Amino acid sequence: MFRNPALSCALMLGAALHAADAPAPAAPAGHDHGAPAGENKAPEPKESMFLSVDPKEPKTARLVVVSAYNAANYGMNFNGFAKGGARYTIPLGWTVSVVFTNNSPVPHSAIVVERPVVKRLQMGDPAFTGASTPNPVRGTTGKTGVPFRFVAGEAGEYAIACGFPSHSANGHWIGFDVSATAEAPSLQFGDKPPYVAR
Repeated sequence: MFRNPALSCALMLGAALHAADAPAPAAPAGHDHGAPAGENKAPEPKESMFLSVDPKEPKTARLVVVSAYNAANYGMNFNGFAKGGARYTIPLGWTVSVVFTNNSPVPHSAIVVERPVVKRLQMGDPAFTGASTPNPVRGTTGKTGVPFRFVAGEAGEYAIACGFPSHSANGHWIGFDVSATAEAPSLQFGDKPPYVAR
């Protein structure tokens, strides 16, 4: 297997163009797919770091989404979680204001998609108008924050996924639910009780 992340990504992109819905191979053991250098210095992720309510705009949830936050899942993670291990829940009709950051030199992106789409090699269009970073297939590098904003206009189970081909299929996604009954946005890490932003 290739150990050069950029070369590996380029090869995966070529395969993605020929088999959009084929299952992706698992990342091999020891394969660093964009984990930031010195990841052991990353602070323990806390829900309040990644979710708040905008005090100036009613019904607006502010999300921070950091790709390659640490070495979990070979660096293919958001806020330190992968494979649905974290889940945002947003009340139906709320505005979602996201700032995306990529800690890795490997291109990553963020796109909100319907949950079953995470298994595909390519994501297609976002589930909501504006619900992705620019050019999610190409991705972005660098730690400059990339904002995007959308309205959570339909209840259901979605995901925030990396739109770079094959990344989501290899686990680079977390849950994103839109709830008709929730009164405030929340973020849940694993089996912990959800953190509710007020």
